Amino acid sequence: MRILWIFAHPERHSLNGALLDEGLRTLDALGHEHRVSDLYAMGWKAVVDAEDFRGPGHERLVVGAAQEQAYGQGELSADIRAEQEKLAWADVVVFQFPLWWFGPPAILKGWFDRVLVQGFAFGLKDAAGTTLRYGDGGLAGKRVLIVTSVGARESGFGPRGIHGPVDEVLFPLLHGTFWYTGMAPLAPFTVYGADRMTPAGAQDATEALSHRLRGLSDEAPLRYRHEQGGDYDDELVLRPEVAPGRSGVAAQRLDARDRVPA
Repeated sequence: MRILWIFAHPERHSLNGALLDEGLRTLDALGHEHRVSDLYAMGWKAVVDAEDFRGPGHERLVVGAAQEQAYGQGELSADIRAEQEKLAWADVVVFQFPLWWFGPPAILKGWFDRVLVQGFAFGLKDAAGTTLRYGDGGLAGKRVLIVTSVGARESGFGPRGIHGPVDEVLFPLLHGTFWYTGMAPLAPFTVYGADRMTPAGAQDATEALSHRLRGLSDEAPLRYRHEQGGDYDDELVLRPEVAPGRSGVAAQRLDARDRVPA
């Protein structure tokens, strides 16, 4: 497999740095190809602005339209084009970051904003003119894994924990970014209690990540509903007979109670 690893942590000599090192060693041992984008080391520019577009100046910057035009004309800035080339190359994308304020650091949010542009990752249509998203899109066929660390204890992210289950906390990324652009998200790999991690605990965490990566080829993704799968009406609301009694995040996931077409 070809794996792109996006690393978004400001300290390379950290628990996250050790996880990255072990992850890459494991991928090498398994014979996988990999590329790494270390965003802090790269000095990645995190904000979208007119400098992203090399074409003629815009009287009024409409970001989505400007991104799509610049992408189509090969006029996005070189750093964006380089990341898009890596992303197009990859079969699996790993996004590694510490969970800050229930989301990724700003530098990684900026990577999403600048790299996943209209016309490349989303905003595509099929021959019938249907917009391709939520299970389809420019990045369909790729799988994606979040590797994240949190300072809190695992119990706080349990079914009744104060923080909420981690796959719900990360729903905006898993569903709203990855699944929206067609990438199939795997269950996140989460290291809890990172702020109080002992050397033994760090060793356990790196070994657990290595074990997870060894099964990466066969791991099934989370089962979200396809927009064009028939579960949603024309207003993009679940039909009354779909997921009865469920709402919110839980209703967007397929589980054993759902009838899946053969």
